[in-house]
Amino acid sequence: MTEPPIAPPAEPPPASSPASGPATSRPALSVTRRASLTATVVSLLLVLAIYFGSRMLRDFDSALLPYAVATIFLAFGVTYRYTVWVSAPGARRLFKKGWGSLFSAENFRRAPTALPKMIATYLGFQKFLGARSHARWAAHQLIFWGCILAAAITFPLTWGWFTFTSGSGSGPGYEMRIWGIKVLGFNSANILGWLMFHGLDIAAVMVIPGASYFLWRRMKDRGAMTGQRFAYDLVPLIALIVISVTGLLLTFSSIFLHGGGYEFLAILHMVSVVFTLIYIPFGKFFHIVQRPAAVGMQLFKYTARQKDEVFHCRRCDTPIDTAPYVENLEATMRDLKLDFAQWAEYCPRCKRELRGNAYLSHVKKGFK
Repeated sequence: MTEPPIAPPAEPPPASSPASGPATSRPALSVTRRASLTATVVSLLLVLAIYFGSRMLRDFDSALLPYAVATIFLAFGVTYRYTVWVSAPGARRLFKKGWGSLFSAENFRRAPTALPKMIATYLGFQKFLGARSHARWAAHQLIFWGCILAAAITFPLTWGWFTFTSGSGSGPGYEMRIWGIKVLGFNSANILGWLMFHGLDIAAVMVIPGASYFLWRRMKDRGAMTGQRFAYDLVPLIALIVISVTGLLLTFSSIFLHGGGYEFLAILHMVSVVFTLIYIPFGKFFHIVQRPAAVGMQLFKYTARQKDEVFHCRRCDTPIDTAPYVENLEATMRDLKLDFAQWAEYCPRCKRELRGNAYLSHVKKGFK
């Protein structure tokens, strides 16, 4: 049995000198510049996509301009933060290994159904949440699919890619066009037409109970209350509820109140949506963008298991994880200059025992 050496106490870092200042700040500046440039390019590409996708703005609705501008800010913020995130050693390895597994021809030949299965179970239905709590899983599913439905409808409409036109000007026959090309004709008085026009209402009905459950849990559950932050944990839930409620009230106003209060509700709804879109890159919702890379890492570990590349604890021979995953973790810790990468080769129980023995032999003996 081998045991990791006990690392000596780290020496204090040398005092900073004027000559070392620019050298330590240069990497951060390069990451910032690279992230800003990449985000600017993506934003400009989105502007061009909006311009040409709306047929030189012929199908662009000027009333939706604030939403379109917010999506451009969203693209900039997401790209900027994602670029900064993957610049860190740990995230960069996760990014390379994950996406490398996603686009690996060898993995596809070895397990052709693995990727669709993981996208469905890990990314779509998030089965890992069900192991924690069925109620949390159900609430998360309502929010996830409600937001997916709302985004699939709102973004193309905002950019002028989708249009709904009527030959008579007031229906009931409508045509749905994508980039000016007729895709579907439907009657607004039948079930299909009702679903087409009330898709955002359906999304709101899904999001409200899911977000309300998590908001209630964060106000009642002591475990959730311990580490929660208002801006990070509560504001996203409140924003989702406000967007959904104001969207439903817009429909209620147009159908039952003959447009009473519609302008105020429309402004409130627009402000809440724009705020949420701008907030996404810098708040809790950013995990939506990070999740696909985690799917790639799950595929990376799955294909290693298929090859029987399992790493066993060096002390008790208990299976820990796949060998490539442990090697990747050790390499990341070395990149971060953490001097205990060898501890990744031991199971949790052995780690606790080794730390306890080290404490008894190196710390407590000084009190005898």
